[in-house]
Amino acid sequence: MAVFVASTLPLPALHASHAGTWLRDANGSTRGCSKGEAIMAAADTPVLLLNAPLVATRLGYPDLSGLDLLELFAFVHPARFCVPTPKGLAHVLDLPEPESDDAVPLLLQQAGAVLLETCEREDWAERAGAWSTLQSLMRLRWPWAQVLAPHIARPQQAEKWLFSRLPEWDDSPERPQPAQVTLADSEIDSQLEYLTGAGAERREGQRAYARAVARIFAPRRERGQPHLLLAQAGTGIGKTLGYLAPASLWATASQGTVWVSTFTKNLQRQLRGEARRAWPEKRADGSRPVVVRKGRENYLCLLNLEDALQGGFGGRPAIMAQLVARWAAYSQDGDMIGGDLPGWLGTLFRKRGIASLTDQRGECIYAGCPHYRKCFIERAGRASAQADLVIANHALVMVNAARAGFGGGRDHAQRPSRIVFDEGHHVHQAADSTFAAALTGAETIELRRWIVGPERKSKGRRRGLAARLADVASYDDAGGEAVETAITAAQALPTDGWLQRLHDNEPFGPIEALLAAVRALTYARDESGGHEAGYGIETEVAELPGPLIQLAQEAMQALAAIRSPLVKLGVRLEAIVEDAPDWLDAQGRARIEGARNSLGWRIDLIAAWEAMLDRLGGPADPEFVDWFAVDRSEAREFDIGIHRRWLDPMKPFARVVLEPSHGVMLTSATLRDGEDWETAIEASGAPHIEVQPQLSAAESPFDYANRAEVLIVTDVKRGDLPTLAGAYARLIEVAGGGVLGLFTAIRRLRIVHGRIADRLARAGLPLCAQHVDPIDTGTLVDIFRDDPKASLLGTDALRDGVDVPGESLRCVVMEAVPWPKPSILHRARRAANGGSAYDDRIIRARLAQAFGRLIRSKDDAGHFVVLSSAFPSRLLSAFPKGTPVIRLTLEEALQRVASGVSGTEATAVREDSLRP
Repeated sequence: MAVFVASTLPLPALHASHAGTWLRDANGSTRGCSKGEAIMAAADTPVLLLNAPLVATRLGYPDLSGLDLLELFAFVHPARFCVPTPKGLAHVLDLPEPESDDAVPLLLQQAGAVLLETCEREDWAERAGAWSTLQSLMRLRWPWAQVLAPHIARPQQAEKWLFSRLPEWDDSPERPQPAQVTLADSEIDSQLEYLTGAGAERREGQRAYARAVARIFAPRRERGQPHLLLAQAGTGIGKTLGYLAPASLWATASQGTVWVSTFTKNLQRQLRGEARRAWPEKRADGSRPVVVRKGRENYLCLLNLEDALQGGFGGRPAIMAQLVARWAAYSQDGDMIGGDLPGWLGTLFRKRGIASLTDQRGECIYAGCPHYRKCFIERAGRASAQADLVIANHALVMVNAARAGFGGGRDHAQRPSRIVFDEGHHVHQAADSTFAAALTGAETIELRRWIVGPERKSKGRRRGLAARLADVASYDDAGGEAVETAITAAQALPTDGWLQRLHDNEPFGPIEALLAAVRALTYARDESGGHEAGYGIETEVAELPGPLIQLAQEAMQALAAIRSPLVKLGVRLEAIVEDAPDWLDAQGRARIEGARNSLGWRIDLIAAWEAMLDRLGGPADPEFVDWFAVDRSEAREFDIGIHRRWLDPMKPFARVVLEPSHGVMLTSATLRDGEDWETAIEASGAPHIEVQPQLSAAESPFDYANRAEVLIVTDVKRGDLPTLAGAYARLIEVAGGGVLGLFTAIRRLRIVHGRIADRLARAGLPLCAQHVDPIDTGTLVDIFRDDPKASLLGTDALRDGVDVPGESLRCVVMEAVPWPKPSILHRARRAANGGSAYDDRIIRARLAQAFGRLIRSKDDAGHFVVLSSAFPSRLLSAFPKGTPVIRLTLEEALQRVASGVSGTEATAVREDSLRP
């Protein structure tokens, strides 16, 4: 048998896990060592590390630094995926997987050698730009720069700057409106067979589902009356290809665009892959038939990057900016959040550096930007106008619809006439956030910055209205006067240091004075216990004192004084576009259109704030729920404000999204509650536009009776954290890893993790956790998926949208029944929707989504464990029909998990009387 021998990088290497710490000399052997010895070694000489922030956390030494292999990988292979673990690094570099922790330091030396050898190869695919970037990194004293320098040859010709290498987007004529098309069942069946592939199992449920989806593509009969389909699609039905089959047929025949909207980034990635079965990567003319669209805040802003590269960032963030520039040259679409930028890159630099390189605060200057023709955001917007399929998220679809971004304006994308809302059970949640209003310190200070621009010592390239529209102001006196008036009025808005001034009882201006009164009243009235626990607190808007109402009126007048000149400015900009002066070229017109767009939605925002303030002290509006809140994290205040939500957010959703559309589908494995369609119809928004939706249900083909068990553990007392932690540890041990642990409170998650992580690591069972490990959620899931012995603890974000089929997920453990948070908003909706029955529907939906993580393919099997003796029988309908449900002690549960799933045995003891 051949033995693999790889060259090694002659530098010391350090590895730390919950099981211990290991150090390997530059040319010697590996030995276990104490944390103190490891810290001293790292301080004496640069050591090889993998994920320095994580190693620092393990050692309890936050200032740890060294030669991080992940940083080197990001330089050598930008835009390439790598699970940031020893095993993941070994796989991507084609090295032997380390069999134990003490073998990891040797792997780090081998991986370093492989990466450096790659830089010397003639066929290194990412060579372009590497030498120039390395020179910048040497000036920044990047630890790897001196190590890399001998391995990267200086190119014979000077390398182009990143911003000259990126391709420009091209303008295209608008597509004509789609043709009216009716799809035949035979066409749909044939397309589905083509997409699923020759020899694939024929699934009647999938065929029926695809035919039902085709109804939303039929010609609309009446304006404002879209074809609306609610489709329950059980896990394993083949939902994605089920709707892509009719969607691809309709897009081809009609030359129209189908929008598929998701709630999670994971499903967007999956959709992108599945769509390749129906469409080529590129058309003959080079355009892309499938485009992923996200909010602006997801994409790299080239102007922000240029500012960072030219001195806007210093220290470690400046190094990160150079690595992001390397990535930008090879990225498919510039998507920094969930795209091909490694999710772990930002966490290596601790601060929010990645976010600062995106357009987070509406600061885009559109055609005024020197990189406008290369902009990733503009490219995605224009590509979507020509696409057959646009993959977006619920929030983007709703926000663009609310701002009329679909029909024109600067998005250059036609209004989508056919929309598929996958993960449709989240549409209500997305609409709730999209159509909300919040007058808070954080929101108002952002408005001030947008209007006024940089003040005093603030850094960055942010520009206010005066700088952004200087040429307009010089040409149009009325427009210039409106800008100056708006800037003067914006001085009434909060500015830097507002929170400290409120703490010191020294508010400045009418808005801060109002927020100070809101803060004081919230603390005076809150009875939630959140104050003592360090959580956020809130109180309803009722029985308000006279002085607060007076302050609200003064704040409303200040906001109106800002809104009025912005409205006048919008009118002047419209007049300039309609009667364009000679100097206004195409880019100038685009810049003014962008300014009008930004003005429009900020005017609407201020108007919503004024409406909220006008209501204070008056009669309540039955369509809205208002409250005051002080947002806190670990007892530290970070925002204060007044909040408004629709009692039923599907009412504006129906008006803004459903009514203008021709066909819409909401689909999910948990769209309805059991067999109840009535609540699903109510939650779809259909009653608000008097549309009777079409209904479709396809049951899951999975054999839950013999592939899954629900175990309700009755002897773990609520609040007994040592027992809870022991239960998790023992369940993970008997399962051999592969456990997804779901918590309803971050505090309990951290306590359990702290008690059991070392114990499990010594048994060779890695444990990762949200809110503990300095790693983003997507990367945590990648690590979990990559290692069948790993387990993962998390909260709501992991309850749905996580797709881990196979051996890596064999057991889901919930620490409690996921009761709704008793907030003021929840109380109002509970009262309006049936009281406790409303709570039960929410809980059953959460349980169904959590259970759905367990069985993702026909070969999957496992246990769903709930550590709660107070599990009401009325909630059991959340689980699929036929699933064995057993109430038992922890010891009995451990035996069942250890022995694997045995549906035959469970049949005799499951709660038949409680299952539908």
